[in-house]
Amino acid sequence: MRVGISCYPTVGGSGAVATELGKALARRGHEVHFIVTDVPFRLGGFVEHVYIHQIEPITYPVLKTPPYDFALASLMARVVDEYELDVLHAHYALPFAVCAHLAREMAHHPVRVVTTLHGTDITVLAQDQSLKSIIKLGIEQSDAVTAVSRSLIADTVRLFETDKRIHCIYNFVDPDVFRPGCGGDLKRYFAPNGERVLLHISNFRPVKRIHDVIAVFAGVAKRMPAKLLLVGEGPDLGAAKRQVEQQGLSDRVHFLGRQDEVAPLFAAADLFLLPSESESFGLVALEAMSCGVPVVGSTSGGIPEVVVHGETGFLAPVGHIREMTGFACQLLLDDALYAAFSERGRERAVREFHVHQKVSEYEALYREVMQAESGDPRHPGSRA
Repeated sequence: MRVGISCYPTVGGSGAVATELGKALARRGHEVHFIVTDVPFRLGGFVEHVYIHQIEPITYPVLKTPPYDFALASLMARVVDEYELDVLHAHYALPFAVCAHLAREMAHHPVRVVTTLHGTDITVLAQDQSLKSIIKLGIEQSDAVTAVSRSLIADTVRLFETDKRIHCIYNFVDPDVFRPGCGGDLKRYFAPNGERVLLHISNFRPVKRIHDVIAVFAGVAKRMPAKLLLVGEGPDLGAAKRQVEQQGLSDRVHFLGRQDEVAPLFAAADLFLLPSESESFGLVALEAMSCGVPVVGSTSGGIPEVVVHGETGFLAPVGHIREMTGFACQLLLDDALYAAFSERGRERAVREFHVHQKVSEYEALYREVMQAESGDPRHPGSRA
């Protein structure tokens, strides 16, 4: 198959999943074309059967804001025609699903559109009434729609009142990359005296509740020697640094910025913190589990579909810092309990969320939409 993929290139679950999916498809011999505004952050070096098509900057005095979305749609159409793509896979309803719809209308070669919903394109952007209708258009004009959790499917149906069939294909992990012990000497580097290492990775947006991460760590640090690794960048980074300084934790908290290769950091940690206010799936929780690292987080959105409370981690309602702190200490102070959670987390990641399993599900969906009957191949097939 020839598959076009469009996603955000920046740090975040949607871009990570889209990029890993593209690389996995390429390893299976499919031809994959990333049609993007910038090179995705997890793409890395050369990958056979992977091609990059990047829009060129547009400047014109009359235009206050460059029309990147229209330029992207035009580029999609050109790539569809030049390479005779079978499928355009949009990762995020806005702008990529809408751009893919426009591209299909412009292209001469027939192409199917698959859209994957990742979370904030539904739970946040849909709150803006000026965007809601165009997001719904992108969803309903797609030949197939997937979502990364059943929680997100429920949110989409409720917010958009749509009868569009939405397939649940969970995010995935490569357990050969995210595995226990791949951290090497990182653990000794960050915790030379055997301190417990807690980890949080995100784009530091308000929904990630970085202040809760730091508050939970502060409670843990009162009971045992501990270090906190904060990985990522975003709007709440400055406030996080001020909070750390104000609480006198500067010597125990490491701000590591954006990191492309995160598997060694997961493997170097003892515990992962994910107290998010909104989380459609929680890819980082899955990656932690795959490395044998238990998770303490919130019950928000799709997190409970990944982390099994009382088996692979502990979950508490959003904002319940004291409860999360207690769970964290319970795990870190009980070696037998910790070992059981670690083993079960790894087993669940491999059994339920293996990259091979999920890529096969996407392949099957591509074939389904390619074979679907439709009067005009440019327009969506049957809707359930």
